[in-house]
Amino acid sequence: MIAVTWNFILALVWAALWGDFSGGTLMVGFIIGYLVLAIALRDLPDFARYVARVPRAISFFFYFNRELLKSNLKVAYDVLTRTHYMKPGVIAFPLQAEKDGEIAIVANLISLTPGTLSLDVSSDRRVLYIHVMYLTDEAQVVDDLRDLERRILEILR
Repeated sequence: MIAVTWNFILALVWAALWGDFSGGTLMVGFIIGYLVLAIALRDLPDFARYVARVPRAISFFFYFNRELLKSNLKVAYDVLTRTHYMKPGVIAFPLQAEKDGEIAIVANLISLTPGTLSLDVSSDRRVLYIHVMYLTDEAQVVDDLRDLERRILEILR
């Protein structure tokens, strides 16, 4: 957490030096601050973990947006055509996430994707029940959700 704070401070210092607090200047300051922290403090464990998380977060951002676009197009196509391809169903998804925050983030990102909705978490917090609009192959759906969960947990842990 302290590494993110230092990175934001360096971004604000960069913006102050330029006298421009626009989004672009802050983004450049954030990138430069990240590079400074990556080089100067790479031997400290907290900063080393932070330096490893940022590329994963950026990769996840592009991955999730691609999946979001695919899901939106699939649902929009199904809504706009006469033939409906929906095969709704509820699946039990075994969770690898253990903490309440991890489970909440996984469940919310699953619900953000069109065609899926997180319904409930089992009392032992090991299973997430998900409503899926297109349940033609349950194993494939579970694999896709497992990939999403793995990417989230790589960032959070």
